[in-house]
Amino acid sequence: MVKNKGLVKTVQFKDPRYVGDPINAVKIFNEKEVDELIVLDIDATAENREPDYRMVENLAGECRMPLCYGGGIRTVEQAHRIFALGVEKVALSSAMVACPELVTQIAAQVGNQSVVAVLDVKRGSGNGRYEVWTHNGTRNTRRCPVGFAKELERLGIGEIITNSIENDGLLKGYDFALVDSIRESISVPMTVLGGAGSLGDIEQLISRYGIVGAAAGGLFVFKGVYRAVLINYPSPEEKKAVFLRSGYGRSPCESERISSPY
Repeated sequence: MVKNKGLVKTVQFKDPRYVGDPINAVKIFNEKEVDELIVLDIDATAENREPDYRMVENLAGECRMPLCYGGGIRTVEQAHRIFALGVEKVALSSAMVACPELVTQIAAQVGNQSVVAVLDVKRGSGNGRYEVWTHNGTRNTRRCPVGFAKELERLGIGEIITNSIENDGLLKGYDFALVDSIRESISVPMTVLGGAGSLGDIEQLISRYGIVGAAAGGLFVFKGVYRAVLINYPSPEEKKAVFLRSGYGRSPCESERISSPY
């Protein structure tokens, strides 16, 4: 995630910790042959402003893997401008809650595969039900993520990213109960984010769901018990071993992605 033009990592969407310069991080991820990079500007929506196009242009110009950008996109014109800078996918969150038809409008212009929904989810206080939140987890939309995911698929979304606010930054594993509830209800590609602390967590995700995107933040920027900042990513051999141990038996380039979100 990007805040104040720097890369940060949060814990349950709070206490953002600076982890480096975005361009330097992209250069390192290029060298490590990351499958896909997701950049989320968490200031844009909170500050009610447009995307930082200069930053996006710089990131896209440096990035050698597919790039997905989210943050501040509220119109078809803004999405077009982002694509023109070299970004492959745009991610929507609060804007699609306020105007779900925006999904259809952008998809009609650029294709479904280029429009991604980010569902930041946590349990509501008092009722224990999963609900979709926006504005960095500060606003409860009261929307059920399962029902909303179905609606987004009907509107033409190309991919859905589920992000567990409660598991964010804890490095204790994905929220499989959340994934279970949504995965069986949709047919579009799905990426899971929030909580991965080891390659074993990714292995468990793939073993359980097969073709699915596995995304992680803290796993790829911290090392050791003291969480020292050290950008890392599994080697091709390590990724292959993960997929073989998962029982899926194919390399990630054939089916799944291991993504790093910022």
